[in-house]
Amino acid sequence: MKATSIVEFVRDTYKTDDFIPLHAPTFEGNEKAYVMETIESTFVSSVGKFVDDFERKIEAYTGTAKAVATVNGTAALHAALYMADVQKGDFVITQALTFVATCNALYHMGADPIFLDVSPMNLGLCPKAVDAFLEESAEVTDAGCLHKQTGRRIKAVVPMHTFGHPVELDELVAVCLKWNIALVEDAAESLGSFYKGKHTGTVGDFGAVSFNGNKIITTGGGGMVLCKTQELGMHTKHVTTTAKVAHPYEFFHDEPGFNYRMPNLNAALGCAQMEVIEQYLKQKRRLAERYADFFNGTDFKFVTEPEYAQSNYWLNAVICPDKESREEILVGTNSSGVMTRPIWQLMHRLPMFENTIRGDLSYSEFIEAHLINLPSTPVEIK
Repeated sequence: MKATSIVEFVRDTYKTDDFIPLHAPTFEGNEKAYVMETIESTFVSSVGKFVDDFERKIEAYTGTAKAVATVNGTAALHAALYMADVQKGDFVITQALTFVATCNALYHMGADPIFLDVSPMNLGLCPKAVDAFLEESAEVTDAGCLHKQTGRRIKAVVPMHTFGHPVELDELVAVCLKWNIALVEDAAESLGSFYKGKHTGTVGDFGAVSFNGNKIITTGGGGMVLCKTQELGMHTKHVTTTAKVAHPYEFFHDEPGFNYRMPNLNAALGCAQMEVIEQYLKQKRRLAERYADFFNGTDFKFVTEPEYAQSNYWLNAVICPDKESREEILVGTNSSGVMTRPIWQLMHRLPMFENTIRGDLSYSEFIEAHLINLPSTPVEIK
């Protein structure tokens, strides 16, 4: 298959000869009305009704006990890890095949990642790889799960639901319970994805969602911490809003906090987007089906949801038969105004993480060399 065939197919799908981005925001509802209401109220910053409304909408949609809005997805993940008691000097197990934000949150906490392989089933952290690494390298003590060689604590496991496809959460939960490790889901890409009927980000101890401009719904910039209990949620809200104790006029902060508050302006956009999320999910599923049909019978493998899950198909992806065809398609599509991209470089190839502990990454390296993301903006397909 040549790049020209893919370009023709994508242009026919989107019915345009203009530039086709990888994933653009779509505004078809009350976005302008709600944002203008915010401006007219003057409550455009961190105080206003839309922040509370947006948190309630996410709680109702995901089924989480408490949702806490943040300024972006990285802030949400940082807050989730903080609430899971990840501290300076700890190790956190995650996947090398991820966006750098996952590891940036760890870096700025003073924690170090341990990179393990992903599963062919979902492109997310493989529970067998996690358990095998821990069996070989860790021990459970009164101080927690310790890395035997260094004596440092292994505090958390952070799987990322790659492109919206849920990881094997039951298996990861079992591993984390066995080794006394917290499970924090990087659900940045998976709003609208469900694992055995449960929304991603709600199975682990905490979850973190992103509402960046390229996500399935957007607040411009924004994130959300999904908390397992009301108590944890209220503490997370307190910590992310500078830990200020409520008082009519005094300023008193009872613990170190973060100024991670989502502005009301952004939350207004999110409230409008949540009103049409089901429409976007239907459109994205139909788009994924169209891609799957297009690649069927070729030596290109379209990435589909695992059988136990319902994916939001945030970014559509195809695995090329070899590196040469991958490069030809990347060059040919992008030079023709149809945006495609390779997957991220593996995290241990980046200079700040090149000396981290890692296990066998064979499948991650295969995916890095063979996968391409395809245009995934929701579109009406008749």
